[in-house]
Amino acid sequence: MKKIFSKIGLLVALAVMVVSLGACSSSASKKNVLKDDQQTKTITWGVKADTKLFGLMDVRDNQIKGFEIDLAKAMTKQILGKDGKARFIQVTSQTRMPLLRNGNIDAIMATMTITPERAKQVDFSRSYFDAGQAILVKNGSPIKNVHDLNKKGAVVLGVVGSNSVQNIAKFAPKAKVLQLSDYSQALTALKSGQGDALTTDNGILYGMSIENPGYSVVGGTFTKEPYGIAVDKGQVPLRNAMNSALTKVENSGQYNKLLYKWFHKVKGFDFKGAER
Repeated sequence: MKKIFSKIGLLVALAVMVVSLGACSSSASKKNVLKDDQQTKTITWGVKADTKLFGLMDVRDNQIKGFEIDLAKAMTKQILGKDGKARFIQVTSQTRMPLLRNGNIDAIMATMTITPERAKQVDFSRSYFDAGQAILVKNGSPIKNVHDLNKKGAVVLGVVGSNSVQNIAKFAPKAKVLQLSDYSQALTALKSGQGDALTTDNGILYGMSIENPGYSVVGGTFTKEPYGIAVDKGQVPLRNAMNSALTKVENSGQYNKLLYKWFHKVKGFDFKGAER
């Protein structure tokens, strides 16, 4: 009899466990971010605040400004209507993915290259800017291209979490890579002589060269770095809305106007190759 009650007790316990697991699974299911944004009339974007031309904090009014900021605002209006609002949260290459997965932001537009590895963790829109990796050096430097860095003793500066650091290992495997937390620190390190060159995408480096005339982008690009908008895995409606909004902004001519606004002063920038 005791064995029978014991078996019954075990079955009841298993049944309770299954029900509990089912409830947990149900409560853990992903919310529809697009639907929530439509209700609040707000999209929360993760953006850079240390990257001139794309997203840079203006200390005069504490507003982040740049090409990605204006593009995000334009796309927000396309998705949510004229009353839609774009809210911006500052991210870095290190923090952007955790903030997205934790639900602190709805989407990332932060000079983020679309890669197969990242696509395992997030869903990307199609590319909104086709960049390429390059190097920034002090004027008069003997370093003329990435291959000049492929020697013992050469130090290349990069940013933690950036795809650029991994690429340098392919193109200049003999060089030592020093990773900083953001681009401001990396540029400061270059100026103080801690490295021979700073590497990241050409668009970002162009912004640095404009603010720092004593430094130049050299050697052209040696990779293709298509920037995409990242949303959390499974947020298909939001990703589709992003692609649709991007197409509308491009077709209206607004994209090219924003491109000119932010890049027309950049020496050597290929407008014909970037326009849409």
